[in-house]
Amino acid sequence: MAEAKAGAVVVRVTVVTSGAARQTCEWQLELPAGATAQDALDACGIDTGDPAYGASIWGRNATLQRRLRDQDRVEWCRGLKVDPKVARRERFASQGSRGAGLFSKRRPGAKSGY
Repeated sequence: MAEAKAGAVVVRVTVVTSGAARQTCEWQLELPAGATAQDALDACGIDTGDPAYGASIWGRNATLQRRLRDQDRVEWCRGLKVDPKVARRERFASQGSRGAGLFSKRRPGAKSGY
């Protein structure tokens, strides 16, 4: 934990959110020791009432009541609409084995596998 100028103990955290696709906002905060993820989001003016969003710390699910440590990264992101594994299986099924995968775009005249 870091010491503030007045001698009070603070935690420095980063808050990141994605309001829309390819759009992110990031804040660097100094909060009092014992602050929670909810406190960090409130300090940024983020509405935590939307059930489509969820909190995580360094990419791992976290509750809003989780206490923060120095240098934590709090993320407020939308949930996935489709499981990535399911989406990949569906894409592969629609494209077939020749249209998907590592070697689908070979150079003309190249050996197989290259």
